[in-house]
Amino acid sequence: MGDKKRRFDPEFRAGAVRIVKETGKPVAQVARDLGISPYTLHNWVKNDRQQDQAAGDRLGESEREELARLRAERAQWEKDRAELEMERDLLKRSVVLWVKDSMNR
Repeated sequence: MGDKKRRFDPEFRAGAVRIVKETGKPVAQVARDLGISPYTLHNWVKNDRQQDQAAGDRLGESEREELARLRAERAQWEKDRAELEMERDLLKRSVVLWVKDSMNR
């Protein structure tokens, strides 16, 4: 009995690669979550990066500068978001403790 090769549609491939790129999760974890081989997903991500690099080679100087600026801005937003989430979680815990303390009085 031979193993049948699974086929994935382009939308599924693009979505899986997008998950890896946007979440920053390891390829192995995303592959496990999606029920696919980590080697398969790694190849998809590798091909996507090569396509991005080829497209980057075709960009003009101003477009490369804009892309770099946007990437830096996104990185800053991600840092800000992480900080705000930590502050939110701290405030949630503070409110819970305050409520518990006020109920014990």
